[in-house]
Amino acid sequence: MRESRPSGRRPRLRKLVAVAVPALGLTVAGFAAAPVAGATPVTAQTAAHTTTHAAQNAKALTDPKRQTFHTTGKAGQKVPTQHLCATAEPGHASCFAQRRTDIKQHLASALAAAAATPSGLSPANLHDAYKLPSTGGSGMTVAIVDAYNDPNAEADLGTYRSTYGLSSCTKANGCFKQVSQTGSTTNLPTNDSGWAGEEALDLDMVSATCPNCHIVLVEADSANDTDLGIAENQAVSQGAKIVSNSWGGDEASSQTSEDQQYFNHPGVAITVSAGDSAYGAEYPATSQYVTAVGGTALNQSSNSRGWSESVWHTNSTEGTGSGCSAYDPKPSWQTDTGCSKRMEADVSAVADPATGVAVYDTYGGSGWAVYGGTSASAPLVAGVYALAGTPGSSDYPAKYPYAHTSNLFDVTSGSNGSCSTSYFCTAGTGYDGPTGWGTPNGTAAFTAGGGSTGNTVSVTNPGNQSTTTGGSAGLQIHASDSAGAALTYSATGLPTGLSINSSTGLISGTASTAGTYQVTVTAKDSTGATGATSFTWTVGTSGGGCTSAQLLKNPGFESGSTGWSATSGVITTDSGEAAHSGSYKAWMDGYGSTHTDTVSQSVTIPAGCTAKVTFYLHIDTNESTSSSAYDKLKVTAGSTTLATYSNLDAASGYAQKSFDLSAFAGQTVTLKFSGTEDSSLQTSFVVDDTAVTTS
Repeated sequence: MRESRPSGRRPRLRKLVAVAVPALGLTVAGFAAAPVAGATPVTAQTAAHTTTHAAQNAKALTDPKRQTFHTTGKAGQKVPTQHLCATAEPGHASCFAQRRTDIKQHLASALAAAAATPSGLSPANLHDAYKLPSTGGSGMTVAIVDAYNDPNAEADLGTYRSTYGLSSCTKANGCFKQVSQTGSTTNLPTNDSGWAGEEALDLDMVSATCPNCHIVLVEADSANDTDLGIAENQAVSQGAKIVSNSWGGDEASSQTSEDQQYFNHPGVAITVSAGDSAYGAEYPATSQYVTAVGGTALNQSSNSRGWSESVWHTNSTEGTGSGCSAYDPKPSWQTDTGCSKRMEADVSAVADPATGVAVYDTYGGSGWAVYGGTSASAPLVAGVYALAGTPGSSDYPAKYPYAHTSNLFDVTSGSNGSCSTSYFCTAGTGYDGPTGWGTPNGTAAFTAGGGSTGNTVSVTNPGNQSTTTGGSAGLQIHASDSAGAALTYSATGLPTGLSINSSTGLISGTASTAGTYQVTVTAKDSTGATGATSFTWTVGTSGGGCTSAQLLKNPGFESGSTGWSATSGVITTDSGEAAHSGSYKAWMDGYGSTHTDTVSQSVTIPAGCTAKVTFYLHIDTNESTSSSAYDKLKVTAGSTTLATYSNLDAASGYAQKSFDLSAFAGQTVTLKFSGTEDSSLQTSFVVDDTAVTTS
């Protein structure tokens, strides 16, 4: 046995919090240095969750295998459902969750044994239908307000996320928190099976739309208006800038005072379900301070979007709510002329149980089931607000969609009942009661827009784009400013190899990596007014020969963790080891104690290509360089080991390594570096300037 030697050891000093990468904008909103009472502090665990799980979530949401839609019905089809909460008594609220009873529920173990996929819309389906970015939301906190306790909330959320390949979201890693209306994490309300199903639906929908978000579940002691209102205030006290509510009841004259007590929170986006009882206004959806979310039926389609939507309406007592409030004043940003007070709704999303979403619940249910109701659409839109970023500190974010109406999918068909003023209950071009201005088309409609001058910026959606690896792009983005001001352009989510000219809005370059990309282009004038549009860009593999290309994203690590999955702190600018070039490198191990570090990236190698991987490697050690291999670095492509290095290979400076990957042509393979260190004497494995090239 080798003896531990204290002398000569150079243990590596690591930062507890992962390196902040400006290009990624990784902050922890709601978990700031001086948190409000009850807010969760930043820890190494929460920072690691933010920096290491985003790539996993992006991969899950764009994986073509997860895009398959397991249809369960058509718009307006009457399907048997169970309403999980009883009709609300005066002064109380009811949750709006509905669970299909004609589709057998399955525990996760049974589903896995059958190698089946849950019925209902998946996170990848929702991202595709609403053109949501696969990245974003890191550091944002979404609060969910419901009544009573779900004792299985965290475990069921874990099953939902793992089934769809999303990163874990737990109390242990700082992503999930469950509190009472007083903020207690231990003295939670009475368990309730009906509201537990509601909570499962809400948690799953926020996870589906914004898997990088932190989630706080705030449970009111009861479903009366006061307890739910106290829980609403607690949600804001927890630091959340987005709050979802999937409950409500009949309007009452007392609601205007409740508005001031519980819902008047500038700088916080509060979403509320429009209700499931068809035409008729409900509170708190008619609060002047919230975003009222209506419901649609969502089906796949052969149109350019790939999906179609209509008003959710099953019969005279079931469908999305809408209507003109009897009590709440009309907010300044709402301009329809038929209703002198607050009009419901503002926007909408899928809610029809016949085209419902997959949810996992084991306290109120028996596992996987298909859910619907505007209880699905409110948390879905809350997740979109979170993807869009922190609201303006003095804003009521319900106004944002009204400033970006061209960045929503306009729902123009269907109605939710009979009414004397047609648009109160019937969809049409532009604004209508059942669907508001429409459903999300990316995140642009949920961002602040317009500067102090009142300028508005409009960006024309170019439609979905496609090209092949090695193909040249030349897409001109067109935008206009209401005052004729000059615009600057920026873009997120562009395919690897493409960029946008900030002055002209021309997207150009050569696409190098196959995949499906969710692109958002933003135009901004000198007053701060902005407009944006989102679309999908698909890059396929080129056929008939091979174009020379470099396929790895962020090959020199200069954009931090972008494109890579890595152990916390591995991708760093730490001065203890020099980069081969630039500032960043991947530094594995170097602790002088038992430790494992990894860094990896999946890459698609086009069929018909020869390919190779190259990288620069530097190894230094305090171990012997002539006896035994105590500390090791393994380099793999999928299940194939390309090379193994150890302390025996230590040398000054970097050496370039090269390996043939041609055997993986036509496949997606994960390139991985795994460093393991034993119990004493450090060895540092430093990798930089990687590349996977085709010819």
